[in-house]
Amino acid sequence: MYQILTLNKISPIGLEKFDRSKYTWGDEIASPDAIMVRSASMHDMELPATVAAIARAGAGVNNIPLEACAQKGIVVFNTPGANANAVKEMVILGLLMASRRVAPGMAW
Repeated sequence: MYQILTLNKISPIGLEKFDRSKYTWGDEIASPDAIMVRSASMHDMELPATVAAIARAGAGVNNIPLEACAQKGIVVFNTPGANANAVKEMVILGLLMASRRVAPGMAW
């Protein structure tokens, strides 16, 4: 059984995609096979020898010590586009607010 250490709160909807007969996950796993992280900084973290992969639930990898991972042979990957819908919604919201002068109306 593979064990995944989660460093941030990961959506239960996403975690349920993992087959429970093959994977366990949580924030208290001592010898993880993989780490799943969102925004927590891992630069000061001692990486367990058992870790084979680190998944960033987000677009960048700036919070992951890439050089240390490369030296240990740990695969690092991210999920670009995972938040694409949220970004699109914010852009549309900004356009609508600007076109209807919502912020000045709230100040008035």
